[in-house]
Amino acid sequence: MSQQRMRGQPMVIMGEDAQRMKDKDAQEHNIAAARAVAESVQSTLGPKGMDKMLVSSMGSVTVTNDGVTILQEMDIDNPTAEMIVEVAETQEDEAGDGTTTAVATAGELLKQAQDLLDQDIHPTAIIRGFDLASKRAQEEIGNIAEDVDRQDEEILRKVAETSMTGKGAELNKEHLSQILVDAVQAVTVEADDGSLIPDMEFLNIETQTGRSAGDSELLTGAVIDKDPVHEDMPTDLEDADALLLDRAIEVEEAEADASLSVDSPDQLQQFIEQEEQQLREQVDKIAESGADVVFCQKGIDDMAQHYLAKEGILALRRVKKSDLQFLKEVLGGAIVSDLDTLTSEDLGRGSLDYDGDAELFYVEGEDSHGVTLLLRGSTDHVVDELERGVTDALDVVASTVSDGRVLAGGGAVEVELADRIRDYADSVEGREQLAVEAFGDALELVPRVLAENSGLDPIDTLVDLRSAHENGDTRAGLNVFTGDVVDTLDAGVVEPAHAKEQALSSATEAANLVLKIDDIIAADELSTEGDEEEGGPGGAPGGMGGGMGGMGGMGGMM
Repeated sequence: MSQQRMRGQPMVIMGEDAQRMKDKDAQEHNIAAARAVAESVQSTLGPKGMDKMLVSSMGSVTVTNDGVTILQEMDIDNPTAEMIVEVAETQEDEAGDGTTTAVATAGELLKQAQDLLDQDIHPTAIIRGFDLASKRAQEEIGNIAEDVDRQDEEILRKVAETSMTGKGAELNKEHLSQILVDAVQAVTVEADDGSLIPDMEFLNIETQTGRSAGDSELLTGAVIDKDPVHEDMPTDLEDADALLLDRAIEVEEAEADASLSVDSPDQLQQFIEQEEQQLREQVDKIAESGADVVFCQKGIDDMAQHYLAKEGILALRRVKKSDLQFLKEVLGGAIVSDLDTLTSEDLGRGSLDYDGDAELFYVEGEDSHGVTLLLRGSTDHVVDELERGVTDALDVVASTVSDGRVLAGGGAVEVELADRIRDYADSVEGREQLAVEAFGDALELVPRVLAENSGLDPIDTLVDLRSAHENGDTRAGLNVFTGDVVDTLDAGVVEPAHAKEQALSSATEAANLVLKIDDIIAADELSTEGDEEEGGPGGAPGGMGGGMGGMGGMGGMM
């Protein structure tokens, strides 16, 4: 121990409650945890995938088949499993759709890796093989993908319908797909180099219950789910000047707690009149700026509401911060924090139309670039699932507009990639070749699960798909409704190439990260030999020093 001190290497002592898992046991544990997460969402894949009901500890219920939503709502208490959840979150952020495919592929890669580990293939060789195969697969996607006209509404509608099929939005997918395409095109701008860029910040989504999803509509401008704060205020305004305010219209409170003593009712009345004067001055500043309507993020005092109504100014309070930011884009005004500096130049300009039955304000700017999707559904659960499906569809349509490449769906691209990756494996030397072949086999999980979820025989389906691709039909995929192998691109099952590339990349990186771990240490407390806890150094069991001699090799992990 003294020699270790001289070398500057502290002795690490693990507490009695510490747990450690090494080598093969650690690898098997990690792979099992990751696969459990992946298998939990496989049944949701495809047009005939099933939904999950998720009940939180507070009793709230979520019914969905959206992969990332399921994984985020699950109470996962395993660090390896959480890595797989991150795959879904990354896929959602980067591509918008394909989360279930990404997670399921990661799980299948680890299943194939387990078989190779059982054959004494070193994890490093498997990781290198998976990397080679992933890079080659993404190159092949570039070769397989077909370039399309980015403004072709028919292709964009098919992309949207493919994304929504199997989700809550499927029943009205024809109507929804058209307004989704219109929405994305409305916010798409042309860059200096001629490329098209969907600016999704100018697209807002609002939901409303009580009506059918078929009544959903696309509106130019913003929709604010608020009522006027005073019944005497105007509701419908044309060419109105709008103030966007992120501070309250209330009496300013003292920074420190204070108490005041009054000797007479007159003194109390003076204080009340002074507060009213403060509110009157704030309203006067708003009126002097020329504002016809105030969107206030915070509260508005009752007396201030009265003064605003007398001035003929419409006011809405407790407007969400996100809505205020969107109104800034729609109306072109600035968000004001200090009424003392308010000028007419800070105001936006637009028109407001109030729907009293729905209790909604429709706000349209003079040169409004922003649009709002108003999604309707019969119940809260229906409209929540509709919003998740529509959000994914919007993202894939936007991805297609910006990328301009599509792929045949229904498992067609996975079968074609698997065939090409297995051919590529013949050119790879060493044990990495086995990992490349395993990667190709893992890709066929998607068509296999699609068949299983549709009640079809997965083996027969895979045989038919392989046969079609061997005969040169690179777009042969599964029609899950008939069980036939068809040209899925012509059948309207269209997926964006970017989402598929991102899914393979995320799945491979997550699988490799899990495979690289060979030691798991779970300890409540780690202390160095110099600590005086538990009776000091002399209090440590005598066998602990010799038993932990192997810890020196773990210095990089501590």
